[in-house]
Amino acid sequence: MKKILALVLCLALVAALFVGCSDNKPETGKNTEAGNKAATTIKVGLICIGDENDQGYTYNFIRGKDAATEALKAKGINVEWVVKWNIPEGDACEDANRELAAAGCKVIFNNSFGFEDYMLKVAPDYPNIQFVSCTNQASWGDSLKNTHNAFANIYEGRYLAGVVAGMKLQQLINDGTITAEQAVIGYVGAFPFAEVKSGYTAYFLGARSVCPSVTMKVQFVNNWSDATAESNAASALCDAGCKLISQHADNSTPATMAQSKGAFFTSYNNDMISVAPEACLVGTRIDWSVYFTEAIEAVANGKEFPQDWSKGLKDGAVVLTALNDKLVAPGTKEKLAEVEAGLKDGSIQVFDTKTFTVGGKELTQAFALDTDGDFVPDKEEAVFDGAFHESYFQSAPYFAIDIDGITTLN
Repeated sequence: MKKILALVLCLALVAALFVGCSDNKPETGKNTEAGNKAATTIKVGLICIGDENDQGYTYNFIRGKDAATEALKAKGINVEWVVKWNIPEGDACEDANRELAAAGCKVIFNNSFGFEDYMLKVAPDYPNIQFVSCTNQASWGDSLKNTHNAFANIYEGRYLAGVVAGMKLQQLINDGTITAEQAVIGYVGAFPFAEVKSGYTAYFLGARSVCPSVTMKVQFVNNWSDATAESNAASALCDAGCKLISQHADNSTPATMAQSKGAFFTSYNNDMISVAPEACLVGTRIDWSVYFTEAIEAVANGKEFPQDWSKGLKDGAVVLTALNDKLVAPGTKEKLAEVEAGLKDGSIQVFDTKTFTVGGKELTQAFALDTDGDFVPDKEEAVFDGAFHESYFQSAPYFAIDIDGITTLN
């Protein structure tokens, strides 16, 4: 009996040792890149000017966040996100950055243009935390090593969406539905800033490359996110004779208004066919997962990442949403493939100076960066090799030129 009891105790001890060894093994399997090292967990902050219900700007960031989470998980990095919703561009943004830093976030993304000044008040107090201002421009040139800017070459996507719009307008002209002079695009713009001007100019040039008679009217709402003002602006543009509406503002209300007025539409930040199926042709957006993945992976692995970041179509950072096949002009898909290939290999330049004029003259000199981050003539000139080179000297857009063919209404 004693021998049996001793044997049982011995077996129990061996089993316990095996269990203990198993508990101390590093995590393996689908959560790791190589399958033989423990997954890393990192806490990441995200400060948003809105929430995902806008179905536009902030929704696009959340889509990027979710896609990056999955991509990083496959690399053995688990992300614990802490998100601050509906933060205004003011002192509340400073508070949000401090709260996320105190919560242990190793990198904090600020998603709105007006957040940067408040983020920069906080960053010096937390030198071991990386602070990112998306769509902005001051951080890359400051003296702080833990501040960053990020944007994408969205002007490439705008140009492509403009091609879709222009082909539709040219179809209407060819069918006799409208005259060449009636090929007018209405554009709902947030602010008369370079980011917005760059976008609508690229869009216009894309449209005019396939519809030579097109013109554009721009109505600013002086707010990044005001659903009612955006709707009212779209309505006014339609009443002013615009046959197609596009936007650089955060909500989907311009799409629904365009549909109610019988105009066509192209979207920004999201595929809006679901909210305006009889109007929306296509959309373009930044895929923020590309940047989120790169930046978070670098921080998780203790590596540096660029202080100023911008990528475009060829890197998957700028994408088009699905075409509305029942509305777009015949041949649109094939033309898009041709133009996209040209943008990727550089044979098509969005701001080719032969394709537009300023005050009736070709643009030969624009503005570029000085050492303080401002743009002045004759220093690192942005116009060279026959084109204005957007997002070349910094990620944030700096094309703020009013070209012929575009009229701003306010």
